[in-house]
Amino acid sequence: MTLPVFAIVGHPNKGKSSIVSTLSEDESVAISPVPGTTINNRHYPLAVDDAILYELIDTPGFQRARAAFEWMRNHAASAMDRADSVRRFIEVHRDDPHFAAECQLLTPIMAGAGILYVVDGSRPFGEDYEAEMEILRWTGQASMALINMILINMIGESDYSEDWRKALGQYFRIVRVFDVMEADFNRRLQLLSAFGELREEWRAPLEKAIQILREEQARRQALTARVIAEMLVGMMTHVNRQMLSMNDATDAVRESLLENYKHDLIRMEQACRDEVERIYHHKHLQRQEPLVKLLDEDMFSRQSWVLFGLTRKQLIATGAIGGAAAGGVIDLVAHGTSLLLGSGLGALAGGVSAWLTSDRIANINVLGHPLGGKEISIGPMPNINFPYVVLGRALLHHRIVEERTHAHRGPLAIDPQSLNWQLSDVNTRRRFEKIFSKLRKQETGSADLLTSLAALIEDQFKGTLKTESDSE
Repeated sequence: MTLPVFAIVGHPNKGKSSIVSTLSEDESVAISPVPGTTINNRHYPLAVDDAILYELIDTPGFQRARAAFEWMRNHAASAMDRADSVRRFIEVHRDDPHFAAECQLLTPIMAGAGILYVVDGSRPFGEDYEAEMEILRWTGQASMALINMILINMIGESDYSEDWRKALGQYFRIVRVFDVMEADFNRRLQLLSAFGELREEWRAPLEKAIQILREEQARRQALTARVIAEMLVGMMTHVNRQMLSMNDATDAVRESLLENYKHDLIRMEQACRDEVERIYHHKHLQRQEPLVKLLDEDMFSRQSWVLFGLTRKQLIATGAIGGAAAGGVIDLVAHGTSLLLGSGLGALAGGVSAWLTSDRIANINVLGHPLGGKEISIGPMPNINFPYVVLGRALLHHRIVEERTHAHRGPLAIDPQSLNWQLSDVNTRRRFEKIFSKLRKQETGSADLLTSLAALIEDQFKGTLKTESDSE
């Protein structure tokens, strides 16, 4: 096999399918706490731009390892006969339901697939495992062992990983500890690099695969940054308008239009999240946990402003950077006139105005219509804190999605400690504010502003987003 192919083998219900799902980035892999979910070999290639980098085979768990090994041992006269004994076992028992699992998992191995033997670090070593490891050693194929730490790290089960290291070290040249749920991108690449040590001819293709995956990760970040930038521009410049007839009650129309305006912005944010999840091959994420509601919270709620917006001190400082704050709520005035609050003030007044108007939502104007009617409009969003709220939520969502392995089957989980994310670096905020202040003055965002904003967001992905307030 010139293409690296790995058979994921082990005892039933030890996390084999979870490993396959994570390393193949395929959420279609069947994962269940019920032993025996996988009864036939299933092949999962990892491809980028239709080029297959490597292939993983999800296999059934050993069912009768001791009996199978006893048969092999009785049919091998010497060490030279061991691999042939495994082949004969497959030929003889291929249609025997008692050894269906053993024949299934051994077939791709004897065809040249590398072995990734998975054990559960929360369970003690036993005699059945020794029979499994002997069979795998008799195949003569390149192999490594993986101690899955998921139950230890998730629910605090007993840790037998050191005992496993000692046992596995007698059978496998490479032994790694791995938490399939918490393995970030770099941790997964490290495991692939270890695969390259199994067989000399696989080293070069796996090194190339790692390089391609790094490039793909950078491409995903760039795409995500662009998607978030487009959302921000769209939300900041969005306007809802409606013509008024002589019989319309202005207040009623205004309230209806305002609700539609809110829903439009919420839909933009949701569409952005859907696209980001698609970019990272997460197409069926659930958002049902209580903590997730903080992300799905009405973005106009006070709670969301506090969690994701700037602090009072940061807000005043940022407003001062941009000079006069754009907006405040513009009062409804008859005959098409309006009073622009806060315009023309200096930097100091701009900072104060930014704080005083931070809870307001949108400009509301009644303008004289050229045909003699009237038009009510809501937007664009003048609130200086608004884009920081949206940006903070988007950065948090991206970080969670980017780090989430495809073995996860539960709802999207959010660490409560990460909910106070803010752009705490003053220089970074200044760079964002230069763009945001220009957007507040435009009805549509220019291509240059969109490109600059996307580049700045991409920089946040490559750096470390601070979670504590700066000490300005």
